[in-house]
Amino acid sequence: MPMEPGKLLRLQREIRLLILDVDGVLTDGSLFLGDAGEQYKAFHSRDGHGIRMAQQGGLEVAILTGRNSEVVVHRMRDLGVRHLLQGRREKGGALEELLNQTGFAPEQSAFVGDDIVDLPAMRRVALGIAVADAHPLVLEHADWHTQAAGGRGAVREVCETLLAAQGRLESILRAYLES
Repeated sequence: MPMEPGKLLRLQREIRLLILDVDGVLTDGSLFLGDAGEQYKAFHSRDGHGIRMAQQGGLEVAILTGRNSEVVVHRMRDLGVRHLLQGRREKGGALEELLNQTGFAPEQSAFVGDDIVDLPAMRRVALGIAVADAHPLVLEHADWHTQAAGGRGAVREVCETLLAAQGRLESILRAYLES
């Protein structure tokens, strides 16, 4: 259930690690498979730029996903995302591994998810975020819901909201107006 706005803002200010699921968050959840078993995924370019802005604003971004995909490796490498855990269907334990790897505490972390497999990770961090079209149980247990759907700008919305709460968004945007 979404929380009181003042508490939400306080939590948003403390986030240093943004953890993202892939299918249904960075993509719309569609899985495209070729005859030879190859996978294709469509990523929204504005979500990618949101990740770059988050990193520029001092946030560490990590990926925690249940599937293995070379497409995800390539996309995250392109975006400069250094922490990538794939093939991790048990996301609660994988979250602990990721926190140890990055050195961040749960109180400094947010997780963006869309489906019930994301709940164990979402419920262990300070800020559990559901994309607008998430499963009803995920929406019920999330601290915050995006207005945008997964793969349709939800990650950009999260990045900009966190940066704004931390007083960093304006200077990042101003740089585009002054160049």
